[in-house]
Order: sequence, then C-alpha cells, then structure tokens
Amino acid sequence: MFTGIIEEMGQVVSFECLEASSRLTIQAKTVMEDLTTGASVNVNGACMTALVLNTSRFSCDLSPETLSLTNLGILKTGDQVNLERAMRMGDRLSGHMVSGHIEGVGMIVDKKSLDNALIISIEASASVLKYCVSKGSITLDGVSMTINQLQEKRLTISVIPHTAEMTTLGFKDVGDVLNLESDLIGRYVERLLEGAEISSPYFQK
Repeated sequence: MFTGIIEEMGQVVSFECLEASSRLTIQAKTVMEDLTTGASVNVNGACMTALVLNTSRFSCDLSPETLSLTNLGILKTGDQVNLERAMRMGDRLSGHMVSGHIEGVGMIVDKKSLDNALIISIEASASVLKYCVSKGSITLDGVSMTINQLQEKRLTISVIPHTAEMTTLGFKDVGDVLNLESDLIGRYVERLLEGAEISSPYFQK
C-alpha cells in the first residue's frame, strides 16, 4: 500500500523491450535508502517490484498487463517519474490509501493558471469516473489529489506550487496521459454491495 505522497522524482535510465514485456531502469536517491530486491515501489502510480542494481538505480519488469493499462510503456530515457516506497505500519497517512493498481489512463484536456495554482482537467473513462466524487480523492501518476469538480467525462484538480515542484504534474501539458487510480474504498463498497445483493433474500431481481 501507498499514500500518494511522492518522495522524489526519479529519471529513466533505460527502457528495454523484451519479447512480450519490458524492463525499466530508474535512477533515484531517496527511495534507494532502504529499497531491497523484491520490495514494492510506486512508479507513476503503478506498484512495481524493485530489482536493485546498485545504490543509485533500480529496475522493474513491466508485464503486458502493465503496458496495456499504464503510461509506463511510452517512457523514454531521460523522462522523470514519480516515486514512492511502500508505506509502513504506523506511518502518517498524509494522502489516502493507494493500492498502486492502475485502472487506466486519462488525458489532460485543459491546463491554466489561477493565482498560485494550476487548474488541470483530465478526460477519463466512465469505468474510473463512476468511483469519483467531488472533493474526493484520486491518484494521478501516483500523486494523491483532491477532485475539485466532476463532470460527465472529466475531472478537474488544483495543483499547488509545492506539488507542481515535487511531482511531474508541474510540467505535464495538454495531450499528456496520466495513470489513474480511483479511491479504493469506493470499489470495495461496490463489491460488498454486489455480494449482499447475490446472497441476501432481501435483494431480488
């Protein structure tokens, strides 16, 4: 599990295409302090298994599923990515509960400045938006954000200067795609209600 509070931006060192998958190597500093082989690390919102190479870089293997659902497949050498290590029991939950299981991507369709904030609108699929609520949480490329406005096919967020400086959201532009993960709690509630409808004699179709 993660919190959506980015620890640092890493830099893509290499992207190696294999037969049906790929291997991504990232240079980092902060997340390398106690990262071990086999540990989970959040890369642009996707939970990946770290393969530690040395004290300044790690690799992770991207499965066909990951390549099809995320923006990791379009990364190239020199690109920056948001990084977060798995949360520890007892840590403060400054963002929200993030699983690192990406549901799909959304495209930035509008970006403008308002006072000290960046107002960004993202077009997303109905399968993601159905779990979103105004003033609720969503993860964008691994960053825990509050939804300012929710429309039929898009959501809008407000990025403060600190977030813009510490994450890739600060330099993303119209046309860029972001990894999306809706609030985990909403999906669990839906599943529990589905189970109740199936098993309870009080629910009839």
